[in-house]
Amino acid sequence: MATAVPPKRAALAGALLWGLAMGASALAALLVDRWETPALIRTVAALFAGGGAVAFPVALYGARLLAGGARSQPAFAAAFVSLAAATIGFTALFFALHYRSYYAQWHAEPLTRLWTIQFIHTAAGAIYQFAVLGLRLYFPFGFAALFVGALMSMRFVRQAR
Repeated sequence: MATAVPPKRAALAGALLWGLAMGASALAALLVDRWETPALIRTVAALFAGGGAVAFPVALYGARLLAGGARSQPAFAAAFVSLAAATIGFTALFFALHYRSYYAQWHAEPLTRLWTIQFIHTAAGAIYQFAVLGLRLYFPFGFAALFVGALMSMRFVRQAR
């Protein structure tokens, strides 16, 4: 497990680049769709950039754990799947937290039974909404970036162990 920890420079540089790529993907998709609310475009792009930035080091660790030291094809597959899953997962989490912050004003007192039920259902609704409406913002640019990101991460995946 300790050998799967990625080098700090690779993790930080990758997080910056991957975050920028995912934010740019969301921004481009929103501009192509001709969204007319600049404040919301910035918020959505920031959520996607933040999700990508946090996801990259976790994905690199996961890929090194799954296929560290393996040949090119397994390393690419591990990097591709880990990067996709972590990016979608963290972006959905950030979206759910942002969604929940809006609806918090109508929720019960924190840490009560009712609040817990409201929190779980609000988060589940947000994740469902992200799956239906948010995932499309990764196409086509984010999906292309996923191939490039997985190819570039392969070197670091193969170095583990």
